[in-house]
Amino acid sequence: MKKNLVIAAAVAATFVSASYAQSSVTLYGIVDAGFTYTTNIGNERNFALTSGNVQASRWGLRGVEDLGGGLKTVFNLESGFDVMNGTNAVGGKMFNRQAFVGLTHAQFGTVTLGRQFDSVIDYVGPLMAVGTWGGTYMAHVMDNDNGNGSFSINNSIKYRSANYSGFEFGGMYGFSNQAGGFANNRTYSAGASYQNAGLRVGAAYLQAQGMDRNGNGSVDSSPLTVFDMNHRQRTWGAGASYTFGPVVAGAVFTQTRLNGAVGGSVRFNNAEGNVRYNLTPALGIGAMYTYTNVNGDGVDNGTGSKSAHWHQFGLQADYALSKRTDVYLEGVGLWGSGQNAVGLTQVGASSDGGVSSSKNQGVITTGIRHRF
Repeated sequence: MKKNLVIAAAVAATFVSASYAQSSVTLYGIVDAGFTYTTNIGNERNFALTSGNVQASRWGLRGVEDLGGGLKTVFNLESGFDVMNGTNAVGGKMFNRQAFVGLTHAQFGTVTLGRQFDSVIDYVGPLMAVGTWGGTYMAHVMDNDNGNGSFSINNSIKYRSANYSGFEFGGMYGFSNQAGGFANNRTYSAGASYQNAGLRVGAAYLQAQGMDRNGNGSVDSSPLTVFDMNHRQRTWGAGASYTFGPVVAGAVFTQTRLNGAVGGSVRFNNAEGNVRYNLTPALGIGAMYTYTNVNGDGVDNGTGSKSAHWHQFGLQADYALSKRTDVYLEGVGLWGSGQNAVGLTQVGASSDGGVSSSKNQGVITTGIRHRF
């Protein structure tokens, strides 16, 4: 009898161990902090300790459970924060960047539900400086195309395909969750990418209805709500990059259109070129240039002109102290033309309060980043 009990206990322990072995939860994150000098904020210079200069500081939990037959459950909970004061990046939201759960299969792809990033970030973002090595301040003017992930999509269902010989595609739909207002505050996007040897290309489209409806729909925040509290945003973009040895060079074009904004409509065009060179396995340098043109009724500001444009330059040097820790030095300048550039000029998604009081703005930042 005792022998049978011992055998039963051993078998049970084996099954429990196997069950735990098939599931895993990982704590991960980024802590990025440094010193930042910014020009032209309220006609003054600003010297500040800032968080998230190259990448937004964040922490998260991701998990996977093997269901058998190649099918797995996945989840991700991710929250951005300001390391200088410990506050959430978005007030009132514990997991302000991402919060989703779903199923994945190596052959058929992944379906997830929750708060997630859109297809422009997934397929065009990896071709931008801001989406790879460049850092927060290299986002396009006002982050008008959401390349820096200024907003996530609530109430969304998302599909991402498996990798089919280098080709991937996906799409998303964000529900309004409003009775009688199905189409008033919804978001949808789609995109695709292809990679072969050193070449990578990608394209995507995003449409968001009723931007910023006080949290009652698919999008609850955006830097572009300065134009209006209830408008439609349409963004599309395409680009390519090529890796040859230690060099990665890329080019991207994006366009964002706002309708129903102040005075009618606004259109942003962004053309970017970027390059990064790894001098050694530890030391890398990068440069980017973006030309942004904006025009439309909402740009008038009483001047009679309906257009403005900017030249944006960025340089970065990054040195890895270890696999997880690096130090960086970065400078970004933005030069505007036309009276309408005043009040809209912003270097990327400046974390120190940012919108310039003149046509021009510059940022120099240095700091340390640790990944865990």
